[in-house]
Amino acid sequence: MAIPALVVGAGAGMAAVVFRWLIQHATLVFSGHTDYSATTGHPANPWVPWLGSGFVVLAPVVGGLLYGPLIHRFAREARGHGVPEVMFAVDRNGGRIRGSVAVVKALASAICIGAGGSVGREGPIIQIGSALGSTIGRWARMPEVRLKTLVACGAAGGISATFNAPVAGVFFALELLLRDFTPTSFGAVAIASVTAALVGRAVFGDTAFLHLPAIDGITPPEYLLFALLGLLAGAVGIGFTRVLYLVEDACDLLWRATRGPEWARPVVGGVLLGLLLLALPQMYGVGYPVLEHGVAGRYALGFLAVLVVGKVLATSLTLGIGGSGGVFAPSLFIGAMTGAAFGQVAAAVDPALRGQVAAFAVVGMGAVFAGSTRAPITAGIMLFELTGDYALVLPVVVAVVVATAVSKVLSRDTVYTLKLSRRGVDLTDPAVPARRLPGGTAGVAARDLGTVVPVTATAAQALDVLASSGGAAVVVVDAEGRFAGVVSARSAGEAVLTDVDVADRPVLDVASEVRAVPAASGLASVVQDVVDAADSGGLPVVDRDGRPVGWLGQTEVLRALVPAT
Repeated sequence: MAIPALVVGAGAGMAAVVFRWLIQHATLVFSGHTDYSATTGHPANPWVPWLGSGFVVLAPVVGGLLYGPLIHRFAREARGHGVPEVMFAVDRNGGRIRGSVAVVKALASAICIGAGGSVGREGPIIQIGSALGSTIGRWARMPEVRLKTLVACGAAGGISATFNAPVAGVFFALELLLRDFTPTSFGAVAIASVTAALVGRAVFGDTAFLHLPAIDGITPPEYLLFALLGLLAGAVGIGFTRVLYLVEDACDLLWRATRGPEWARPVVGGVLLGLLLLALPQMYGVGYPVLEHGVAGRYALGFLAVLVVGKVLATSLTLGIGGSGGVFAPSLFIGAMTGAAFGQVAAAVDPALRGQVAAFAVVGMGAVFAGSTRAPITAGIMLFELTGDYALVLPVVVAVVVATAVSKVLSRDTVYTLKLSRRGVDLTDPAVPARRLPGGTAGVAARDLGTVVPVTATAAQALDVLASSGGAAVVVVDAEGRFAGVVSARSAGEAVLTDVDVADRPVLDVASEVRAVPAASGLASVVQDVVDAADSGGLPVVDRDGRPVGWLGQTEVLRALVPAT
């Protein structure tokens, strides 16, 4: 595993460099600045000065017009924050991720962030690195257990190169993706993470990721305040998670009511995001300069509260309208502002704490991240590597442990697993994958859906997709992304026999009569249906709204029903 891990780590490091370059130049194109959140006074875009500050209303619209069709046509799994898809691939799909996801995710996320999307770049680079690791592993014909490890190597490399945090990259991959600390997996992931860090340092330099003020020594009585901050941060982390998916549900409901095409959703929703950016330009893009200002104590208490609420809404809206980007950086941003606000309140009560606002802000970053992701080891190590300040290790550990406990009490799921739980996928048992259990669901056992075709396509276009995918069937969806039919090799062949000029006919004219399986259906209830659908290679699996989320074939059923040995 050493050589493949080395290759994946180097590839993930270079991918992180290219991805950051793409974001920087996309931001420059859409805003006229390398980082619009670092500006003051809400300046105009020099490319379109006559629009004034109002250009931020149009930027997300134009960006959505570019990345919306890109995601819809080539890789729908690139939509959203990326990490849940990687977790699903590792735990349920044997580590298999399509290589095209890396390219689409990089382009879509760079455009989304550059056009003002208030999301992070860490989630995308995790998915990009993971797709790279999966592609290399499948090309080398590695067994499933090693393929999963290479996926984790790619994720670790992405985190390592982006944050200049090789140790945190290792533990992120092991704690959240593999949930496995065996010597083999640890060694491979460590090699990849260190290699990626070296690549990143060669380009970005060997400096701390965030430039934060010096932290004074922590006195023992202050640890009680850090524990209280952990209580607050744990609740804030879960609140962020709930609002994120509540806004996503609201966007789904409103878009279904409009009956518009799915690819146009980011365009229409971009107007709302643009109006929010017009009111609060600090939400433009990732926002690390704003984070640093908050930690440095340059914002008043009231504005810190506005920034917390604004970031929660901006991130939720960006993802709800179909944007592509991570929730990693937003959780750090929200945590920093929450911690800084907590520190200011503490300083108002006890003026002796006035110089410790930065310490509370940094600890708040780790605590909210731990509360939303429930990854305390990663949170603690990452904050140390980001700041390089050993004095904060113990306060961070105290707050992170408390925040994780609060998070577990308040919610069964995290910001990552809730997305999968809503699809019927349960990752709570790390020892026995649910797809191996006879009592599992169709959504758990299903594999990746692959490319779909719209109802507006022709039969020839569907056959091209069928031929290029190498599968037995291709799924057809309507304008709202709901299941509309299946074109199989047999149904297409029968159509050709009855009409030699079938190429220009609507795709549904060559579709077969196939019913979809709800993701929540028990495997025992659908086994016979899958067997009967041998001509089409299986059945599509749909969510509660009728949107295809996977494909259930005989191979997937066997994997789910035959106990692992």
